[in-house]
Amino acid sequence: MSDDRKYALLGRPRRVWAVGAIHGEAARLAALHDDVGKRFQPGDRLVYLGNMIGRGTATRETVEELLSFRRHVLALRGVVVTDITYLRGGQEEMWHKLLQLQFAPDPAAVLQWMIGQGLDTTLAAYGGNAQYGLSAAREGAVTLARWTGELRAALRAAPGHDNLLSAVRRCAYTSAVDGSPTDLLFVNAGLDPAKPLHMQADIFWWGGSSFPRIAEPYNGFRRVVRGYDPTHGPGPTVTDFTASLDGGAGFGGRLICACFAPDGRLLELVEA
Repeated sequence: MSDDRKYALLGRPRRVWAVGAIHGEAARLAALHDDVGKRFQPGDRLVYLGNMIGRGTATRETVEELLSFRRHVLALRGVVVTDITYLRGGQEEMWHKLLQLQFAPDPAAVLQWMIGQGLDTTLAAYGGNAQYGLSAAREGAVTLARWTGELRAALRAAPGHDNLLSAVRRCAYTSAVDGSPTDLLFVNAGLDPAKPLHMQADIFWWGGSSFPRIAEPYNGFRRVVRGYDPTHGPGPTVTDFTASLDGGAGFGGRLICACFAPDGRLLELVEA
């Protein structure tokens, strides 16, 4: 369960700042960073809850802002690399799969579905064209592999972008010295409360519909926090055992960040 390639262990933080789905809203993210950056202190943790890219038209600018704020936070005395965590959301998962599209059984249909889910803005951010991609998919694996190779090269040509989008974790949680979970669990969209953490897999980003069924502490966690609500309901929504921080960024709404005490108490909300 403590496999750090999948999960981010947050230890016993002073506070945790959790940022909801950004969806390429770089200007809102910069405004949020201006506020949080004035109050972030050594001992705090910062968790981005996935769906950082996609939907909005400023994907590259969003990643640049994430990298810039990372440098700002790491410049603070006492802050270390593991104090900042990025979670995998549906948008990051689709981008990862897009770069391997030539291996899909029906690549044209998969790409068409991804475009309908808002990945076209990320595709355009790295020089891709949806219609050209569909054409390449119909021509065969060789043409398609050349197209995805061009996208991968464009991503790597943007310093830090590939590293950040490859460093995403499935979830994050506060933990004891031995790595065992404590009070706070952070996910992208949801989880199945009937399954243990190690069996959630892609439920973390595609299983948002099961999130409202969490009506008691899950697996010992006092609160489960997510950043994306697939129903685009008005957020934030906080219950005794959950918090949903999707304010509609990328869909005409706001970007939300919540600050939590290590025992799961909500300390404050920041919006941009």
